[in-house]
Amino acid sequence: MGGLQRGPKLARRATRRYTVSMKTIGLLGGMSWESTAQYYSYINTMVKERLGGLHSAEIVLVSIDFAPVEALQAAGDWQAAGRLLAGKAAQAQAARAEFLVLATNTMHKVAPAIEAAITIPLLHIADATANRILAKQSSPCIGLLGTRFTMEQEFYAGRLRDMHGIEVLTPPPADREIVHRIIYQELVLGRVLENSRAEYVRITQDLAARGADGVILGCTEIGMLLRTDDLAVPLYDTTGIHAEAAVDEALR
Repeated sequence: MGGLQRGPKLARRATRRYTVSMKTIGLLGGMSWESTAQYYSYINTMVKERLGGLHSAEIVLVSIDFAPVEALQAAGDWQAAGRLLAGKAAQAQAARAEFLVLATNTMHKVAPAIEAAITIPLLHIADATANRILAKQSSPCIGLLGTRFTMEQEFYAGRLRDMHGIEVLTPPPADREIVHRIIYQELVLGRVLENSRAEYVRITQDLAARGADGVILGCTEIGMLLRTDDLAVPLYDTTGIHAEAAVDEALR
């Protein structure tokens, strides 16, 4: 009987020992699922490294079918895209997520619509990236690679400039088209081609020659293609940076 009485006490002590205070991350992904898989891997790897043992992250994952989202992007119907993502963000909150990570750069264009639909914080990818840059460089001029929307519209570069004082350089129009095409025709499909890597290296080197102190990989798939040893200037991989910011917030 004594052994039976001690069992539950030991179990309770073990539970207290291994329970940690951790916020539940709402991960809004699928845009594309290739990069969302990297987010999931990065976040859990970092939680394990910090906490040890068998710990992993508390995550609510809402993954979206990317095809309708891409069609709305191509049509320029950002209002409909905002409504779609806002509804999915509300699903994550309803599932008890305590803050939201939007696992894409481009769709931060509709961040205001998402924030209006939820009461939990949105961990903005541009802010996380800016914080990493400013921790290493003061008054930087940074190159930006991403989809055509991210490189050409103000929702991303404007936020870096106006809120964080970071000057942004983008490639010339012909190179922006190459960067955009490789993302949508190759990277979101999981295709990593050496000739495309060479093109990205060339474009990035051009940004550095124009005065960029580093380059933001401003699409969550670009880290599949470019490596830190490809260039002499620092590369800021938004997928890894955003995932680490999510872990910081979860364990804060």
